[in-house]
Parts: sequence; structure tokens; C-alpha cells
Amino acid sequence: MTHTYQITGMTCSGCLAKVQSLLAALPGVQKIDISLAEGTADITMSRHIPTSELQLALAGYPKYQLSEIAQQHHKITQSDEAENKTWLQTYKPILVIAAYLLVIAFITGNSSAGFNWLKAMRIFMSGFFLVFSFFKILDIQGFADSYSMYDLIARRVKAWGFVYVFIELGLGFLYAANALPYITNIITLVVMSVSLVGVVQSVLNKRRIRCACLGAVFNLPMSTVTIIEDGLMIVMSLIMLLM
Repeated sequence: MTHTYQITGMTCSGCLAKVQSLLAALPGVQKIDISLAEGTADITMSRHIPTSELQLALAGYPKYQLSEIAQQHHKITQSDEAENKTWLQTYKPILVIAAYLLVIAFITGNSSAGFNWLKAMRIFMSGFFLVFSFFKILDIQGFADSYSMYDLIARRVKAWGFVYVFIELGLGFLYAANALPYITNIITLVVMSVSLVGVVQSVLNKRRIRCACLGAVFNLPMSTVTIIEDGLMIVMSLIMLLM
């Protein structure tokens, strides 16, 4: 069942992510779609959750006030529209970014002496970290809130979400400059492996939460695509260490 509620006090994507994380922690909540512009939340639940229980989940943040909408209209909601999207429409942002990075990596790795796979991988990884950190920097607070919903470290230490953004940025510059390659690949291997564990747990538990890979700019669902994304960076860093 899906019910729509009015939520006041949300002013940015960081607020949206915070409210989403608080409500998602309630037993029985399967999916939450929040419209910041309309100040509404469509909550899909496996059991009926009293409004008072939802309000209690937000009690620690008094500026967020949840209330029932007087009449539940039978209309296509934001969650319905999201479910009606094709796989290609949903993951278009990541696919476009990956295509751009692959083209740049191919051009850079190609030379008269032959194709340099290691250089191409290094440039791809540099672009990956620089682009993804860019979107996170646009709304660091929103990213940190989203990241804390599934990452092993960020769930316990909220500051890790902020630190992670600049680790990605630093890795991007290090790969671009081909500086400290051994240390750079070790850091990538460790950081992405830890991140992957949280992603896999969320996917296996079928938690319908937003992926924080592109920060709070795009509303991308957590899925096997996120696992592939993190796994690819781990494999590349391992190959570069071995080579």
C-alpha cells in the first residue's frame, strides 16, 4: 500500500535525504518518494503504519512536520512514474557519463606505438572519480545524508560522507597526474571495497533507497548497476597494482 503525506520544513536536497533516511528506518517501510517542490512524500509500506509512528520518526528534527493529506487522490504519483521508467531511462545519467569517459580513455590510450591499456584505464579512473566527486560537491550535505543510509562507515560516522567526497576528488587528480600509483591504487581498492559491501547488503536486502554515486543531483535507485560500478573500480585498481 502507498500513502501520500504532507511534509513541511524541507528546504534542500539534504533535508530530503535526511527525512528519507529517518522514515526508511521504520519497520514496514518499503519505498519512499519525496517531492521537495510539493512538500509531499509517497510512502509504500508492507503494513499499515500509523501517522503518529511516522511523526515520531521525525521527532528528533522538529522543523520537519509530517501530516496526512485530507484526501488521497487516485492519480499517477511520482513513485508510479519512476516505476514506469525503463531501465535505460533510469540509468541514462550514468550511461552517458560512462560513454564519455570511455571515449576519452580510448583516445588517450591510442598512439602510434599501439594501444596502451594501462594508460586508458588510468584516464578512465581519473575521469570517473573527478566527475562523480563533482556531482557530490554540488550538494555535500545531501550526499552525506544519502550515503549514511547504506555505507558501513558513514552509518556510524556521519563525517565519513564528507571526507569521502574529497578522497574521490584526490584520487581523480592522482590518477590524472599518474602520481604515487601504488598508494593511489591501494586507497582505491580499500575505499571502494568498503563501499561495495554496503551496496551489496542494501541490494540483497531489497532496500529501495537512493544511490549516492552521483550525489543528491540525480535520483538513482540502488541496484546491481551500483555494484558493477564499484566492482569495476576495484578490478581496475587490482590490475594496475599487479602490472
